[in-house]
Amino acid sequence: MVPNREIVVGRSSDLDMVLVEEMVSRKHARIAYENDAIVIEDLGSTNGTFVNGEKIKRAQLKEGDRVLIGTSILKVIAMEGAPQEQGRPNLEVVAAQRRTSPRTMSGAIDEVPLPDLLQLFATSKKSGTLVIRTEEDVGRIYLKKGVIYYATINDLDELPPIKCIFRMLTWQKGLFDFDPSDTREFQKPVEVTVQEVLMESLRQLDELNSIREQLPALSARVVLQTPIVPPLRELTPEELDVLQLTHNFGRFGALLDRSLASDVDTARIVLKLIENHYLKIE
Repeated sequence: MVPNREIVVGRSSDLDMVLVEEMVSRKHARIAYENDAIVIEDLGSTNGTFVNGEKIKRAQLKEGDRVLIGTSILKVIAMEGAPQEQGRPNLEVVAAQRRTSPRTMSGAIDEVPLPDLLQLFATSKKSGTLVIRTEEDVGRIYLKKGVIYYATINDLDELPPIKCIFRMLTWQKGLFDFDPSDTREFQKPVEVTVQEVLMESLRQLDELNSIREQLPALSARVVLQTPIVPPLRELTPEELDVLQLTHNFGRFGALLDRSLASDVDTARIVLKLIENHYLKIE
């Protein structure tokens, strides 16, 4: 960017960068080159401005930063071939290429990650259904005034909604659409804030990554050791539940789906039962 020049981003047609979509304010944010740095300032927008998933009032930008305004994403890139003045980075803020029209509530989660989308919908108190499609799965997150009240993956009844949300938050590629509210009544709705979900998902992801290499493949068969030598009375109720699920379903992926515990807690129980010779991998 050129020193002493600013770019105003918003929905109004007379601005420097126009983003025509309902979640963008007429004058949404200002980007400027100040004191040898690029800064972005939210101009009191209704739905907020996000930098790398964090809602900001004002922030300094660096190469690689991702700015979310509405459902449009801006990226900070280094300008090649431009002469660099001493102490001044050759950076530019550009609109990332979109796969769909910016007028629609659609896009790709590798361009606008799911945590950023959920924070945006929570801030703007949106109601509707966020549909995420990958090559293998279709997930749906149902929101009412920015609060999550249900979620499904592939419409599987055995998957608890909270577990579905945590799994979707690990998806890196796919397309999303924000559809109107669903009028169906769900048997076991939840009521959880986006902030609670994101904090817990980070914790679970860290724990899961720490044991991932020890886990069997989702398609692997987990079976009871026969005979079972260690006494069953030494197991907790949660461990006994996993033992029964192993007897009923066998495949590791099915255990994760059927268990009432989180994926990471179920995985830890399976590893413990294998280590203590209650279970084995075939």
